[in-house]
Amino acid sequence: MTTSLSAPFAAIIARALDGRAPTDADLAAVIEAPAERTAEVAALGLALKRARSGARLSLCAIVNAKSGRCTENCAFCAQSAHHRADAPAHSFRDPAEIAAAARRAGAAGATRFGIVSSGLAPDEADFALLLRAVAAVAAEGLEADASVGVLDAARIRLLRDAGLTRVHHNLEVGRSFFPQICTTHSYDEDVAAVRTALAGGARVCSGGIFGVGEGWDARIELAETLRGLGVDSVPMNFLHPIPGTPCGDRAVLSTHEAVRIVALFRLLLPDAALRVCGGRQDVFPGPAADLALAGGADGVMIGDYLTLKGTAASEDLAALRRLGLEPAVPGSDVPEGGGPGNGRSEWSAREAEK
Repeated sequence: MTTSLSAPFAAIIARALDGRAPTDADLAAVIEAPAERTAEVAALGLALKRARSGARLSLCAIVNAKSGRCTENCAFCAQSAHHRADAPAHSFRDPAEIAAAARRAGAAGATRFGIVSSGLAPDEADFALLLRAVAAVAAEGLEADASVGVLDAARIRLLRDAGLTRVHHNLEVGRSFFPQICTTHSYDEDVAAVRTALAGGARVCSGGIFGVGEGWDARIELAETLRGLGVDSVPMNFLHPIPGTPCGDRAVLSTHEAVRIVALFRLLLPDAALRVCGGRQDVFPGPAADLALAGGADGVMIGDYLTLKGTAASEDLAALRRLGLEPAVPGSDVPEGGGPGNGRSEWSAREAEK
């Protein structure tokens, strides 16, 4: 992807590569960029991504290990017991079945594999199955992640001993907007879950979802919270409106807005690996799929999502080749940390101190 950059955008890149935090004007240039400059915004993000992690792009996949009947009322989620969405419901899968799914993902190019379970926290029986599943995924040669709600320090230790690479726990949105999305638990509980994992020596994958009604200030707030926590892997999901959920009537974000969001996070989180995940087939459809990879992301999720079909891995690999990128191989995932720019933005929400 070759796109000429205007002087203001070239200056933004130069400042970022020099280790300087983005100014209000830098962020405004991205946020306010008109639709005809979408490719230029993506090129800005790609330039910073290349400086951070070169031409490699990490591919990850997930399995819906336990689905439905969730006690939480997250407004975008089909698995909530509070909503009327038509979503699958099943108990925790057999670890051998999860291992087989990991094997297929690895054959398709994934280097990371996430085990995802609905609910605020696994019960003892599910946790025992999770430990076996983590060990099975690690035995397949993939980096095993777990997204299973709130985990205490003791459980994190057991999971790490079983071969877990990362704990996944999304904050979803900025603190100020969270009450519009979930009321069955507090934002502080989610932040505490991330801090507990980090304090327990685990690496953490934590990000959010965009297109649920949040504005640009809330997006900046989320990025600054993640930066303050020291999260170095950030999944970026985009709303796929599901009938029966409170967000079911929302419009899908435009490709232009999605590109600007990824570029914004690339500026605000220079040291984090950004991973474009759920909903990308909606905001980056057809020919726009290349922009999901060109806009500054270090990784993408391949295969299916929790309750929705995803993009075929072969399509992603073809897009990588078109952009001059290459998939990371097992054991050489994109670098975590050490990217350009270490200062905090003037837009900081100062969430780390709350």
